[in-house]
Amino acid sequence: MHAQYWTGKCYFRGWGVERNREEAIKWYRKAANQGDVKAQDCLGLCYYSGLGTEKNKTEAAKWYRKAAEQGNANAQFWMGVCCSEGDGVEENKAEAVWWYRKAADQGNVDAQNELANCYRFGTGVKKDEAEAAKWYRKAAEHGFAPAQRNLGNCYKYGDGVEKDLVKAAEWTQKAAEQGDKTAQNNIGCCYEHGEGVEKDLIKATEWYRKAAEQGSIIAQYNLGVFYEQGKGRITKNPEKALEWYRKAAEFDYSPAQNKIGDCYKYGKGTIRNLVDAAKWYRKAAEQGNKTAQFNLGNCYYFGHGVEKDLTKAAEWYWHAALNGSKEAQNAFGDCYYYGEGEEKNPAQAVQWYRKAAEQGYAPAQYNLGYCYYIGEGIAKSVSLAADWFKKAAEQGHAEAQTVLGACYYDGAGVTKCRTNAVWWYQKAAEQGHAEAQYALGDCYRTGEGVTKNGAEAVKWYRKAAEQGHVEAQNMLGICYHNGDGVAQDNQEAVKWCGKAAENGLALAQYNMGFFCEHGVGGANEVDALKWYRKAAEQGNEDAKKAVKRLENNISGSGMGSAA
Repeated sequence: MHAQYWTGKCYFRGWGVERNREEAIKWYRKAANQGDVKAQDCLGLCYYSGLGTEKNKTEAAKWYRKAAEQGNANAQFWMGVCCSEGDGVEENKAEAVWWYRKAADQGNVDAQNELANCYRFGTGVKKDEAEAAKWYRKAAEHGFAPAQRNLGNCYKYGDGVEKDLVKAAEWTQKAAEQGDKTAQNNIGCCYEHGEGVEKDLIKATEWYRKAAEQGSIIAQYNLGVFYEQGKGRITKNPEKALEWYRKAAEFDYSPAQNKIGDCYKYGKGTIRNLVDAAKWYRKAAEQGNKTAQFNLGNCYYFGHGVEKDLTKAAEWYWHAALNGSKEAQNAFGDCYYYGEGEEKNPAQAVQWYRKAAEQGYAPAQYNLGYCYYIGEGIAKSVSLAADWFKKAAEQGHAEAQTVLGACYYDGAGVTKCRTNAVWWYQKAAEQGHAEAQYALGDCYRTGEGVTKNGAEAVKWYRKAAEQGHVEAQNMLGICYHNGDGVAQDNQEAVKWCGKAAENGLALAQYNMGFFCEHGVGGANEVDALKWYRKAAEQGNEDAKKAVKRLENNISGSGMGSAA
């Protein structure tokens, strides 16, 4: 019997004879029929994997069971697999656990790892993370790489053991050093983020590359990110990044598909092509990737690579929003707020803004604050508005910083404090927010919340004016006219007030009328009347009086002054 088994083994392996697996099966069967447990186990393998014969899971399970019932640990493990997957027998997760336990008790590391998986996920047995960790440890301590990796995950997340990132990294590294590609990617993540080990982007790169070259999809993606961003002494290389993203995308890995969409959208590593960008976003979006769903929504919203369609944009925002994308929740809120792709419904907008705001998304926090401030879609509450503005402002949202500054300036929803107002205006102004720059200029001009400083006022007025802020343009002109914070210069006064006037600011139009009437910049009463009329048409009372005066050809008396 044993001779027959070994004859089969020689044919199977090609030991001393030419490899012939069909002949091996013949000899295994002779031995198996006489009860040789090793031959039964080997015959199960041949039928299960189609080695020397056609695959036949039923026949495989029959021979595995015979060997398993004789106590063969490997066959017991495979009977567990057959029962778990329904291969050749009726699927029975509980029976699978029974067989895994028999093999595990004999020290079979595959079975110990699978038994741990059953306890970890509650498959065929009551979920018990501590029991899972115990069995992972048994296999891990015998050097079984998958169990070492799994035990590392237990320590990382505190599943069945006390959370310990150092031990997590130690066990993960043990598995990685044995060539486990998933562990190699995981230890790369540890080094990238400094979890349980000292942060080291070079080591992260090395491990990602090892895993990626073995075909780890996630590692291929991670290596692509390193090439895209130039991390870990990798020179930034968009072409290489796209190459790795494509490798991962071949296996339908949605984050990589989304990244390829980005490459085409922004022309990174390839020629910019919005149609291809939308195509890749769609691939990932249809797999449920929330970032890609949001991006595809943007494609439809702006008509990038697809025909503009606000209804489809809203549909994709909705899918992403349901998947928890805070950006999409905010965008879907906008759809309801502005009636774009959805019927206008401020109350619904508020609900979606709130979902995103509670995730900490600053634009949504600002939007929710604004709804509270004006009482649209929700009962008006200036104090709650200020609360949400502050949340967004503390994250650096410039518009929220500006509005919060105004709240402190006027005492709207917060205790009035001009010093705090200036502080928030300054924050937004330094980010280039024109309204904040103008407001900060006003504070420096009037000395509200800060020491009065004409030159500083002019500096901030100029920054806002150069961005086209009409009130700032007008005030900069007045500063030049009066020589306030800057050398007096009527040409500059006319230039800046003229810009504001041409942009439709009634006060600037009145000022231009005043300049023309008084010969500032060399104009005359005809030009003055033109500007006064423009301002008067917008309801400026001083301009209305000036129009009447000039039309009656009254000159040299009752002259006003530039505002």
